[in-house]
Amino acid sequence: MKIIIVGCGKIGTTLAEQLSSEHHDLVVIDTNPQKIQQLSESIDVMGIVDNGASINVLSDAGIEDAHLLIAVTGSDELNLLCCVIAKKVSKCHTIARVRNPLYNKERNFIRKSLGITMIINPELASAIEISRLLRFPSAIELDTFAKGRVELLKFKLLPEFRLSGMSVMEIVDKLRCNVLICGVERGEEVFIPSGNFILQDNDLISIMASPKNSASFFKKVGIHTHQVKNALIVGGGTLGYYLAALLIDLKIKVRIVENNQERCQQLSELLPEATVICGDGTDKKLLLQEGLTQTESFITLTNMDEENIFLSLFAKKNSKAKLITKVNRIAFDDIIDGLDIGSVIYPKYITADYILQYVRAMENSLSSNVETLYHILDNQAEALEFSVKEASSVTDIPLSQLNLKENLLIACINRNGSIQIPRGQDTIQVGDTVIIVTSVKGLRDLKDILKK
Repeated sequence: MKIIIVGCGKIGTTLAEQLSSEHHDLVVIDTNPQKIQQLSESIDVMGIVDNGASINVLSDAGIEDAHLLIAVTGSDELNLLCCVIAKKVSKCHTIARVRNPLYNKERNFIRKSLGITMIINPELASAIEISRLLRFPSAIELDTFAKGRVELLKFKLLPEFRLSGMSVMEIVDKLRCNVLICGVERGEEVFIPSGNFILQDNDLISIMASPKNSASFFKKVGIHTHQVKNALIVGGGTLGYYLAALLIDLKIKVRIVENNQERCQQLSELLPEATVICGDGTDKKLLLQEGLTQTESFITLTNMDEENIFLSLFAKKNSKAKLITKVNRIAFDDIIDGLDIGSVIYPKYITADYILQYVRAMENSLSSNVETLYHILDNQAEALEFSVKEASSVTDIPLSQLNLKENLLIACINRNGSIQIPRGQDTIQVGDTVIIVTSVKGLRDLKDILKK
């Protein structure tokens, strides 16, 4: 597809890199020549240094025959304007990043009245991700497929589970739970495990199952699965506001530490059910006074990655709380992943994944059958949901007889809302949706799972 991206900040750059790896025809626009140069040198894109809200600039970018325009500049208004102009001169789909909470309340009106296909709010998307984790605090990551009927959960294999040294097949047989262990992260290595793969303590394990079966699995292993009762949030910015509002709706008690007095006043008015503490979130004494040692979850959302990381390390030492750490820069993600600071949230990855899922859905209507896509296993693998629309070389054949590519698992079959963790004699049928977990990038059709 031909895609135009306006804005080459964190999200725009991440999107361009991911879409380029999937061989889309990309044009990027930004007023900063240095950003355009850096991106043009690293990936195959056409770069334009100019204002993306100009009709002439969009025409130079080829808006008339583009399939999609994505506006992710730092200005909500500019993003909306880019999309409106694009819709006036072409039939392309449009996506706008809109962050202001005021606009969020009017997003449906804005989207329909201006003809914008999709409005994405990075802070709200991140808040939804965090609230999902707090509903299931033992998971480090949690993604959903098949409209919530299937979950992909990541957790750490601890010594008290007594599963170290056992193979994947032995664990499934021992626990008698209908789950699939579909990914293992061990240090810097990532595995799509076979049944004979031996697990070790401190492995990061990803499993796929229905919510009922995943809950049964964790109960047998001895992992706590109930949502937290309270949360201590450091940072009362936009993300902190969205998260607190979501947690209050879940009947979770919320305490927010924010150092800006004016912002504290705003939060008190916007969130009367939350306790807002005006103070320095990096003050260890303050955190202990406000119940750090007793809190069930501790979320660091300041604008400084270093503060968030150190605060989570401090909380790790002084509490048993579920830890969630926001990180914006990913240059040192390999180091961060080794710090054991709970769930690390990268807002730009979450936003990029939302948009990428929409791009895949568009491709579905054109040439691809991918319904949903998640980047998993430290971004080194993908979980894809395919829609089976017609008979092919993979349908009505026992899975054990399919010549599958290496590092690929058929993880789940959704048949008319019934979830199956497939075994060797199961078959894929027309009308199913099928979830594939693989480190092979760029699958566009279910037939691509077969060796050529």
